Amino acid sequence: MPAPDLVIKAVPLDHPDAALLIDEVQQVYVGLYGGHDSARTAPDEFAPPHGVFLVGYAAGEPVACGGWREHPETAPADAELKRMYVTPRARGCGYARAILAELERTASAAGRTRMVLETGTKQPEAMTLYESAGYRPMPNFSIHAHSPTSRCLGKELD
Repeated sequence: MPAPDLVIKAVPLDHPDAALLIDEVQQVYVGLYGGHDSARTAPDEFAPPHGVFLVGYAAGEPVACGGWREHPETAPADAELKRMYVTPRARGCGYARAILAELERTASAAGRTRMVLETGTKQPEAMTLYESAGYRPMPNFSIHAHSPTSRCLGKELD
């Protein structure tokens, strides 16, 4: 259930509000890991029925985002979570949990049976969020398979 003052909208990955938030999260990655997340993301991967990208708005301002896309690399019915982010000024309001819940709901409705993700050891808040939401460790995958700072997690969807 969304935080009461958060309006969540599905938008294209290249929507200006999505692009703004993705640029912000990429700068966070630069500060933490020394570079951008180099995982390829294309707008068509996050368009229904293959995925979705969400932006959360508080007081009309984009403050949170995240998306999922099909991820047959790990299993045929998997969805991969990408670009989860909440702006610093909006943290602590439950927005990440609201975006995550809506991503899980839409992935399940699209026939996905498991959500998988990669996060980093330098993002303890993200790891805590995912673990508290029922995500469990799984083998690292994709370009992060051999990264010592990567942690991959998965969760069966209802």
